[in-house]
Formats: sequence, C-alpha cells, structure tokens
Amino acid sequence: MKRYLTIGYGAISYAVFLVAFLYAIGFVGGILVPRDVDHGVTASIGEAVAVNVLLLGAFAVQHSVMARPGFKRWWTRFVPPSIERSTYVWIASAVLLLLYWQWRTMPAVIWDVRQPVARLVVWTMFWLGWAMVFSATFMINHFELFGLRQVYQVWRGKPYAELGFRTVLLYRLVRHPLMLGFIIAFWAAPTMTAGHLLFAVATTGYILIALTLEEHDLEAALGDQYRDYRRDVPKLVPVPHRRHHAKVT
Repeated sequence: MKRYLTIGYGAISYAVFLVAFLYAIGFVGGILVPRDVDHGVTASIGEAVAVNVLLLGAFAVQHSVMARPGFKRWWTRFVPPSIERSTYVWIASAVLLLLYWQWRTMPAVIWDVRQPVARLVVWTMFWLGWAMVFSATFMINHFELFGLRQVYQVWRGKPYAELGFRTVLLYRLVRHPLMLGFIIAFWAAPTMTAGHLLFAVATTGYILIALTLEEHDLEAALGDQYRDYRRDVPKLVPVPHRRHHAKVT
C-alpha cells in the first residue's frame, strides 16, 4: 500500500506541476488562458501593485526557503525523503496557480512592437526561452527535478541514490540555462504592459538572488568540483572561447 500511495502522490504532484507550467506559458504570453499577466482581476493601481507584489513575494519565499538544505533537513523529519521533492513541487505549483488566479491587471503600455518582422523576432525569443527551460530540465534529469525518480525508486523497492554533478550541453555554456530561459521568456514581450514589466522585473530580481543562494549551497556540497565549474563557465551570459574544466560524473 505504501508503494502505491507513494507513486500516486508523486504522479499527482507532477500533474499539478504540468498544469502550472503550461499555464505559465499562456499567462506570460497571453495565449489561450482566461487570465494572464496583462488581463487579470480588475483593480485600482494601488491595489494591483500591492496584491501582485505579495503574490510574487509568496512564491519567492516558498521557492527559496523550501529549497535550502537546512529546511530540507528539518522538513524530512515529518515528510518522508522519498516524497520531499514531490511535496516541494506541488506546493510551488499551487502558489503559482494562486498567482495566476489572483493577479491584478496593470494595463498601462510601456512598449508595443508593431513592426511585423521585429514583432516576429520578439515572439521567436519568447518561444526560444521556453524551449530552453524545458530542454534544460532534461539535461539535468527532468524526472529527478520534479520528484518522479524518487517515488519510482520506492516503487521498485530500491534505495535512493544521488545522480551526481553533471555538466552537459547547455550547462557547458552557462551554469544556469534553465533560469536564462525563464528570463528570456519573461522579457520577450511584443507588447509590454506595466503588469508584465512588474512581473519581469520581480522574477528576474528573484532569480538573481536565488542563484546566489543556490551556488553557495552547491559550493558547500561539492567543494572544488563546483568551484572549478563556477570559475570556468559563466553564470547566465555565454562567453566565447572561455575554457571549460568542469568535471562530469
């Protein structure tokens, strides 16, 4: 029974993530969703700024606090390690769904790219960003990242084993291609409203802070292995002809 409950819990958590991820594309791009970053709940500008900042802050706090090693050590005293990642995934997804549902409209237009070729270029960058996000998850193991591998190991009756540090494909060009993809997707807006600008600025700021915390944790866990990688591979912006010495395991 425990095996069935564990694998079912992981599958449900992953399904919630898929809904939140696919809605994120529509939310940021204004594509086939009832509420998006440009068209949310009608409110005064003061209420819109306050509520939107609170929603973004809730996601940032949840996402960062639950990812810290110290929190995980405390959290797994109550939550089995096999479903710790799945729990993190569904809570993060639920906070995102709350953000989509309660986002307030800030309709002022900051810029509007009308020239057809230029507009097409911006849309191409938008989709390139999301493609980078999706592909980067598979380069480091998509199923590990979203908790499925952990629950599958329980299903097979085998102890969980870490995959180890790997640097493949885009991870040889920049240390954080997944986050670079998000930044590109969030800023590649043919029509940039005040609401979209707030979203892009806040999420980019959060990403930069979160990466600093993440790299501190990685350096503490991996030591010289990660310090070598950090020295030789740029953080977010690819640098031509930079030598790469990171170890691959």
